[in-house]
Amino acid sequence: MRRPDQAPPPLRRPDRARLPLRRSLLGRLLVVSALVAACSVAATAWIAVQTTSGAIRQEQGQNLTADARIYDTLLEYAARNPTWDGVGATVRKLARESGRRVALTTQDRQPLADSATGESAPPLPPQASAVVDPLSVDTVLAARGADGQGTGADRIDPRAVGPFRLSTADSRALRRTADDKVACLNRAGIASDVVVGASGRPRVQIVGNDPERALGTRCDLAALDTPTRSERKALDALTELADACLNRQGREGVRLNSDLSWGDPAPVAVLGEPVAPEPRPVPAPRDAPAEEAAPSVEMPERTGENDRAIASCVGTARSEQLSSYVASPALLFIGGEGGATLPGFDLSPANTARITGAAALVLALTVGASVFAGARLVRPLHALTGAAQRMRDGEESASVPVSGDDEVGRLAAAFNDMSAHRARLEEQRKAMVSDVAHELRTPLSNIRGWLEAAQDGLADPDPAFVSSLLEEAVLLQHIIDDLQDLAAADAGALRLHPEPLDVRELLGQVAAAHQARAENAGVTLAVTATAPGPGLSADPVRLRQAVGNLVSNAVRHTPEGGRVTLRAYVSEEGCGTALLGGGTVVIEVTDTGSGIPADDLPHVFDRFWRAEKSRSRRTGGSGLGLAIVRKLVEAHGGTVRATSTEGQGSTFTLRLPGEEPPSGP
Repeated sequence: MRRPDQAPPPLRRPDRARLPLRRSLLGRLLVVSALVAACSVAATAWIAVQTTSGAIRQEQGQNLTADARIYDTLLEYAARNPTWDGVGATVRKLARESGRRVALTTQDRQPLADSATGESAPPLPPQASAVVDPLSVDTVLAARGADGQGTGADRIDPRAVGPFRLSTADSRALRRTADDKVACLNRAGIASDVVVGASGRPRVQIVGNDPERALGTRCDLAALDTPTRSERKALDALTELADACLNRQGREGVRLNSDLSWGDPAPVAVLGEPVAPEPRPVPAPRDAPAEEAAPSVEMPERTGENDRAIASCVGTARSEQLSSYVASPALLFIGGEGGATLPGFDLSPANTARITGAAALVLALTVGASVFAGARLVRPLHALTGAAQRMRDGEESASVPVSGDDEVGRLAAAFNDMSAHRARLEEQRKAMVSDVAHELRTPLSNIRGWLEAAQDGLADPDPAFVSSLLEEAVLLQHIIDDLQDLAAADAGALRLHPEPLDVRELLGQVAAAHQARAENAGVTLAVTATAPGPGLSADPVRLRQAVGNLVSNAVRHTPEGGRVTLRAYVSEEGCGTALLGGGTVVIEVTDTGSGIPADDLPHVFDRFWRAEKSRSRRTGGSGLGLAIVRKLVEAHGGTVRATSTEGQGSTFTLRLPGEEPPSGP
């Protein structure tokens, strides 16, 4: 049975995977902090809502009303003027009336007008209060405007009439007609007034909620609904734009009425104010004059889809027609005068008490959560401290309980592993001292015995006597040299003199040195290597020493008739500690001995360890050979491992970082 001197180190246990955040101590601390922060935010929000809601509602109501008035005034200016030239006076007037800063800029934030002048004016905020665009009205602000009327569904300001605006002469003529109709209705006992729209067209408004009373009188109101020449021209242009939009969609054109409806002719409304929100009287039915009648157009089928498409095209056509008559969109900025914030307010005693109580509650919760988390964190740390003190005092058992798999639990487990490893090292130290004393005592006792026998005249100092003493001295020197090599390797002082060498040649030298011993033991010693042999840079003396220890160990534990094989080749796999372009040189020493038991295999590289507990020289060496092999290989940047099948033999594998083999001539 093979009894090697030493064996590979125990495999390093892989690191545990990182804990998920929900199970880690950090995660729990984050949860506690989040809960405390949530309580603080909730309490602060509740206090803010309770103490400021009334003041905010009042302030917002006032500001929204003022903002809507400012927006409506500037919207009217944009609807009636094609540019923003001259708007500065209006802006300054609005600022004086509202006591706030009013500024207008283009959409790329180029200033148009600003009530705050001078270098001390604060910069405008990044977000505008509104966009002043008469073709796309802000329905929220418009609904709170000065007149309270809002806008039509198409979001075009009713004051944007464009080409539908009447000339002064037409407006005066229609006004005289409207005054005559009002006088006629008043004579008939129907109260009425003249109302002038944004386009300058007057209309008669019946006082009361029954405008149909005018139908029974002789006061014909149809004359006020007849389009003027300029209105008809504008309506025709609008119809062409709408038809072009419908044609692009593959739909038929439409005939627009005076109120921009389509289909059957509708009662003529105030032309130029198609979406005016003001209530209009229902005019008396009439036939349009022949010279003003629109040409007959075959109307498309009335369906919901067609009506939606027509409405969309009419809206697009109106925006296109009015775009040259209104000012371009502008950004409106409304803020406190001089950039000041909203006026503050004083806290009442009740609100002060609420704030104090809520702050005290949050503080108590924070302290309680911190104490709870801190106690759970400190408890295992106290246990670790006590165990470390017991370890310092030399107590053998210094483990701590592992309460979980979080950071503290893993720290406790690592401490227990360290404590157990320290105990093993202490046991190995004691065993090593005992083993060193035993190994040195045997040759010294033999030398002393022989010398005492010679002194007493029981032994003659003949050549055999001297040879025996020399053998024991050589054995003693060998043990001391092995210990010195291990000490130098442990201290990192093992000197190497690397040089390029051929592994095949090195294996041949080792085999030649052990050939005589193998033949005496009846063991076949063979070398196999690739041709040319793999090259590497190493200390030839130290590498021969390492391989020689393996061969000596293999020959010693291989029975007669067995075989020991030395093999070398190049592997592309890494050697564990080096990654070189030349690959990895692998050296294997394989024997056909009885193998190593599985329980003993992890210990074969331990110092002074031998499977034969009797420590007889006939069954094993000093117990340092394989330990020296491991240190020498690691000094070369390589690794060594042992595999064995009991009853079949063992294989020791050295993996060394190689280099490209020298090129031939």
